[in-house]
Order: sequence, then structure tokens, then C-alpha cells
Amino acid sequence: MNEAQLRTVVEEVVKALAAKGFLKAGACQCESGPKPLKGEVKTTIGAAGKTFSGAADWGAKPATPGKGALSALPPKAGAADEDDDEHVDDRLIKSAGADRVSVCNPTKKGNNTARYVDHTMLKPNATADEIAKLCEEARSFCFASVCVNPSYVALSAQYLRGSGVKVCTVVGFPLGSTTPTVKAIEARDAIANGADEIDMVINIGALKSGNDVVVYDDIKAVREATRGKVLKVILETSLLSNEEKVRACAMSKKAGADFVKTSTGFGGGGATVEDIKLMRQTVGPLMGVKASGGIRDAEGAAKMIAAGATRLGTSASVAIVTDAKSEGKGY
Repeated sequence: MNEAQLRTVVEEVVKALAAKGFLKAGACQCESGPKPLKGEVKTTIGAAGKTFSGAADWGAKPATPGKGALSALPPKAGAADEDDDEHVDDRLIKSAGADRVSVCNPTKKGNNTARYVDHTMLKPNATADEIAKLCEEARSFCFASVCVNPSYVALSAQYLRGSGVKVCTVVGFPLGSTTPTVKAIEARDAIANGADEIDMVINIGALKSGNDVVVYDDIKAVREATRGKVLKVILETSLLSNEEKVRACAMSKKAGADFVKTSTGFGGGGATVEDIKLMRQTVGPLMGVKASGGIRDAEGAAKMIAAGATRLGTSASVAIVTDAKSEGKGY
């Protein structure tokens, strides 16, 4: 549960307590401030250097029908409104969104690969309807996450609310050539809008120049901005020598990243079994390895997992988990 969701829970509980007379009238200021437009999905707008800790409406979402009205809940059996010792109805907590932390329950049958998959759509011309479909597929098959561009994080978080499917987004994408400050701000903004996982692109030019200090500081800046969230470091392996891949993996591990990842899917190459084996050997058994780019069928996915991948980034997710033939090239 992110800060925006927790705030919603607290506000609803405070209102419920006030309604029962436990708090003085006017104690809750939950309704102050501007109201979002109907159907509006809020995203943050921040200046350089802000940590966004003061944003009151991070990832604000339209109310879910049937879940926002505390007054509509039927009374609990045996409840006494005037009993000062009565505990707050647990349904009040759930109605406010605490049940968003849940185990995903698939509604469509797929193979066991689904739990490894980041269901991905990063093309620049992706539409809101395509993102909605992506999220629906992720809910249906219980993929690990959806991976979308930053502008679709808030929308995806709204669609996936309560599903158990995470929202992943990209930072410094796809070139990796922005500064550590910019990447850190991107990461904070994405988290403010509802992202659970961040896939950042390494500073490829600095790595190939032998400037490991810049590379490490770049990763570390994003790690500091994403504490409590999953951080994956994209190496763009098709542009690197084996020695550079090993150095990049070692620096990612030292900086405290959770995963190393092969590719953006936009760099002219994708994941290979050899790269996954090398990355796994370098980071050891406890760190995550994500294979991405060019994984189009169940056989290819199985080979990546056998080589040591613990996450797969692909747009052919449905084909992979249903053993169907994938159409097109995709991510």
C-alpha cells in the first residue's frame, strides 16, 4: 500500500470515528482542498529537488463504486452505537481500501510462468485503451506486474487496485543518459503516482568509458529515491562486452539494487541465455535477474528461467502463458 492509499484509509477511519462521536466535530479536514474532476487520474507535478513528501493527493483515484460510502454499510450484528468500547467495524477499514493488499486470484488459465512476467507496453504510441487491456490481462492471468511508461503509472495503479498485480515503470528510458538527479526525481514522481517497481537504465556511455564512479553514483541516487520499492537496473547487454556486463552487475549489487535486467527492448538486441547465465553468476543466488527483449514464446521463456532469470519482461505475455503463437515482434 503506497502513501496515497494509506492516507485514504486513515481519512475514512477518522470520519467513521467522528460519526460515532469518538472525535470532536471538525477534527477531520479530509474534505479540504481542490476536488479532482470526475474520472480524473491525478499525477504529480513537482520541481527539481522535491521529494514529493508533502503531496496530499499522490495517485488520487476516482472512488470505486460501492466502496466509498461508509453510510451504506449495514450495521454489524449486535453492534451498539453508544458503546464507547466498541471497536471500529473492520468493514470500514476494508471499504477504505485496506483490502488492496491481496493475493492475486487468476480468472484465466495459464501456465506457471505467469508469476515471472512483467506484462509490458512501452511503445511511445500506446493508448489509454491499450493500457486498460494490458492491466485487465495482468489481472486475469496474475502476472507479477505491468510495465508501462511513467505517464501511465497513475492510470495503471487505478486499474490494478486490489488485484495483487504490481505497477512497474521505467526511468532514464531508453537511453540512460540523463543525470542522476533527473533519474531520482523521475523515480520519486513515479512512486508518488503509484509505482511499486522502478526499472532504471544504467549510464551506458559512462560504463563504456570506464567511469565506474559515475555509473555507481547514478544507480545509488535512484536506489536512495526508491527505498522500500523494487529497483531493477537495465544494462542494455547488446551494447556491452562481457567484462562491462560483469562490472555493471557488480556495481548494481553494491548499490543495493534488487534486480539486474538485460535490455530496454529498444537498443537493437534482447535477452540471451548466455547473458542471463553470466549475470546470474555475477550477482549470485539472492539477487533478481530480469530477462527482457525478444522473449516471444513459452519455450524461450522457459530457457531464460532455466538459465537463472527470476523475472521476464515481455509484451507477448499472454501467448507465453497460454502456449499460443505470438503475433509481431513487440518488446
